[in-house]
Amino acid sequence: MNQMLIQREDTIAVDGMLGAATEALLKSQREDGHWVFELEADATIPSEYVLLVHHLAEKPNLELERKIGNYLRRIQSAEHGGWPLYHAGAFDISATVKAYFALKMIGDDINAPHMMRAREAIRARGGAIKANVFTRILLALYGETSWQNVPTVPPELILLPRWFPIHLSKMSYWARTVIVPLLVLAAKQPIARNPRNIHVPELFVEGVPVVSPRAPHQSAGWSFFFNTLDKVLKIVPWPRGLRQRAIDECVRWTTERLNGEDGLGAIYPAMANSVMMYDTLGIGPEDPRRAIARKAVDLLLVVKDDEAYCQPCVSPVWDTGLAAHALMEARTDAADAAVARSLEWLRHRQVLDVAGDWAEERPNVRPGGWAFQYNNAHYPDLDDTAVVVMALDRAAPAQYTNEIARGREWVEGLQSKNGGWGAFDADNAYYYLNNIPFADHGALLDPPTDDVSGRCIGMLMQLGATPDDPHVKQGVDFLRRSQMKDGSWFGRWGVNYIYGTWSALAGLNAAHVMPDDPMMTRAADWLVKVQNPDGGWGEDCNSYKLDYRGYDAAPSTASQTAWALLGLMAAGQVDHPSVARGIQYLEATQGPDGLWAQDHYTGGGFPRVFYLRYHGYPKFFPLWAVARYRNLKAGNSRHVTFGL
Repeated sequence: MNQMLIQREDTIAVDGMLGAATEALLKSQREDGHWVFELEADATIPSEYVLLVHHLAEKPNLELERKIGNYLRRIQSAEHGGWPLYHAGAFDISATVKAYFALKMIGDDINAPHMMRAREAIRARGGAIKANVFTRILLALYGETSWQNVPTVPPELILLPRWFPIHLSKMSYWARTVIVPLLVLAAKQPIARNPRNIHVPELFVEGVPVVSPRAPHQSAGWSFFFNTLDKVLKIVPWPRGLRQRAIDECVRWTTERLNGEDGLGAIYPAMANSVMMYDTLGIGPEDPRRAIARKAVDLLLVVKDDEAYCQPCVSPVWDTGLAAHALMEARTDAADAAVARSLEWLRHRQVLDVAGDWAEERPNVRPGGWAFQYNNAHYPDLDDTAVVVMALDRAAPAQYTNEIARGREWVEGLQSKNGGWGAFDADNAYYYLNNIPFADHGALLDPPTDDVSGRCIGMLMQLGATPDDPHVKQGVDFLRRSQMKDGSWFGRWGVNYIYGTWSALAGLNAAHVMPDDPMMTRAADWLVKVQNPDGGWGEDCNSYKLDYRGYDAAPSTASQTAWALLGLMAAGQVDHPSVARGIQYLEATQGPDGLWAQDHYTGGGFPRVFYLRYHGYPKFFPLWAVARYRNLKAGNSRHVTFGL
């Protein structure tokens, strides 16, 4: 490999790389024109799936359980005996408790070596009572711990007026959809049916108190206030009529957003909670509401020859939009034809008739966005919308005039007051809410982020806005303020500063911020500085730690290398030696099938809590970067003319 990496730039076999990568991506396109790749998280969701089946006392699919068991055992860490949140990550007590419980439910002997290692690791850290809030809720549902060890979330929360400091509209969409059915579960406190009568008392250490009510990200003052409030709520007698009214409203709210076979919020935790909510209220499996909610959960399963797991959600719109961008750079007849088919598929996924939860903050904005999943009409997002609109505009602007205009209108309408864009809502920055006991994950909100803001700026400029356009100017000012001291930008939805820096640079380049602007040169210098000796780039999920002090070296990955290359090219640095070295790294690591292997997680779910392995990322991002490199080197200009 080293010999290959030191070859001269003009001998890079770019055309051969592109041909093989393009062909491989084209082969994975679905018949109707879209792409969707596996979206893998950690052990928690497959484990929760197993436990959901037994909570409901459904007849288990023993072959499916066997395959999930194989998957869980394979991803167990040989180093620390537990389960991490991402490939080669540190021990996570919550993931490990759930995986152990699921494997015991499946039938694994607790004295088997892998179970003993996991159990010892859990007990060494204080036992299962030290797990996070969501894990303690699962344990309470199984009767393993008391609801007194879980923060109080009264269903009356849904009846509060919008001006009240704690209100569902002030939380992120994912928090809303998970919490509302959970309010009913917390009020009714059902016990799982658990026909096998499996319990995990061995995971608890006698005399060890529940985990500290103050999470590391929470302030002392706010934490004291909210924990005092939690103690009061635990003893307050709620009027029976008010409680029933609140539960009825939770059911109405959930049912309205049930989203067919795509599920509540189109994310597993919300879907599973909705099924358990209906079950708790005596709504049987034959009821259409519960039946469709349960079907949605099963549609997340990935079942292979000898393994299976449950995805947190699916990503067809995101995968299709990004694959289209990569193939437009490839510039072949077959690629162009595939893009045309994909855009027709995307066209019909635009949400034009549902004013979702986002409309509470922006009631005068018309719908016009795209969601991440197949269908999620109440929750389209700015990131997908910007990516799709730029693809439509680049490929056939005259053909998609109306779709582009409505997408632009929606993006402009959801810009936050500080100039940035969040993912699903405008001005969702009520940071004090991250201090409530329930928010030990620190991911209750959806504030404006650097990566989504860069994407929206790029979209507006590609559609003909000028740098003086108020939306663009405020967005650029947001990025100028948020740039880190070392020149990078934070990556909320991709790991991490490499992703954020590429996203910001793409938007800033589109906004005519010149390569010699200090904001651009500092970012480019940072990317060059963090390049690995092998020519690639890599960054670990641990970079989201609260005490982050700067970049720590990590193994190179195909997707992060592609992001760094795209970022440098957006910064006007296509001729920099680091870019040629990065392209050489991709050449050296391309597989015989035209693709790149990547076990490391490079997708962001919730920092420090939940990460994603997008199986599509190493399939289209390297192709995109290599094709753009070829196009810029062969053209008359070194300037990237698109918003992404």
